[in-house]
Amino acid sequence: MLKIYLRKNEEIEKLNGYPWIFSNEIDRFVGEFESGKVCEVYTSLNEFLCYGFFNSSSKIMVRILSFDKNEKIDKEFFKRRIEYAIEHRKNLGWSATRLVFSEADFLPGLVVDKYGDYLSVQFMSLGMDMIKKDIIDILVELTGCKGIYERSDMPTREKEGLEETKGFLYGKFDPRVLVEEDGIKFYVDIENGQKTGYFLDQKLNRDILRLYAKDKVVLDAFSNVGGFALHACKYGAKHVDACDISERACNEIMINAKLNGYNQLEAKCVDVFDYLHSDIKDKYDLIILDPPAFSKNKDSIKKAYRGYKEINMQAMKIIKSGGYLLTFSCSQHMTPDLFMQMINEAALDAKRTVQFLDFRIQAPDHPALLQSEEQLYLKCMILRIK
Repeated sequence: MLKIYLRKNEEIEKLNGYPWIFSNEIDRFVGEFESGKVCEVYTSLNEFLCYGFFNSSSKIMVRILSFDKNEKIDKEFFKRRIEYAIEHRKNLGWSATRLVFSEADFLPGLVVDKYGDYLSVQFMSLGMDMIKKDIIDILVELTGCKGIYERSDMPTREKEGLEETKGFLYGKFDPRVLVEEDGIKFYVDIENGQKTGYFLDQKLNRDILRLYAKDKVVLDAFSNVGGFALHACKYGAKHVDACDISERACNEIMINAKLNGYNQLEAKCVDVFDYLHSDIKDKYDLIILDPPAFSKNKDSIKKAYRGYKEINMQAMKIIKSGGYLLTFSCSQHMTPDLFMQMINEAALDAKRTVQFLDFRIQAPDHPALLQSEEQLYLKCMILRIK
């Protein structure tokens, strides 16, 4: 087994729970390189630190698996880890839920989402990809699922030396699955939907509309397949406009609206930036801004900041006095402090007085390690605009 020795004091952050070891933190290697296999990591004082997946092609050269030298990293090890993750989700009791969230569940590079009787999985690290068959066997055993579909079609796989891929891994089934959330029925397209099919991380943030939507005229901007819009209807909105630039998404919105009998919902296939600048001042009592991640890396954060500020400023300009704004960022590089700073600047430029009501994060089936701030990626501020 390859042995890796760190530079002086590089182990401190890892002992505090940080899950990655970068190439520039390594002093030397002893043994043969085996990318995708388990390696041993030692401190500069020759003390055992951890086991981890090794990948010489990635800047994240080691993804930590265990700090216990006596722990055997085998199929049973991964079964225990997956069982631990699933136990938490059982407590939540959700039929559509994230079962495994990569490093945050101590399973680096593995994401598993459950949609009723079916699973959607992503293998994002070389090490996890190499034990794919074992992982699928474990998931079938532990969940009793009827089928598993792979959605490893994300560009980040290239950094691990992997090609994008998707397809059936277990069973054959219609990948367009009917699920239910908060009593709302909707279709999830596991094969072609966003991410693994749906934005499960927003579950509790969608449900919070029960406090704000009744008798309101609502704008759900960047609606995707209408998660927030459908919840607004459920909780008594007078009228809901769901806006998305994707014609496919807008078609899905109307299918889901019809499925639930929500006649007050209208899908608008528009560029949200353009729509916010159109003649809609004082039309909406409640606006939801849930844009895609404008920043994929640190280098683009300044441009992303301007994009977030622009849509929030425009929303504040057009919303009715006393209206509510639910605004989100799913970019890990837009930190909570930076997000709040941006909202403050948007309010100043919009010349609106803003009450700060609530700050929310991703749902508890998407945990974050305290020591890994990039895992706390989803931020929500709920505001009232005077």
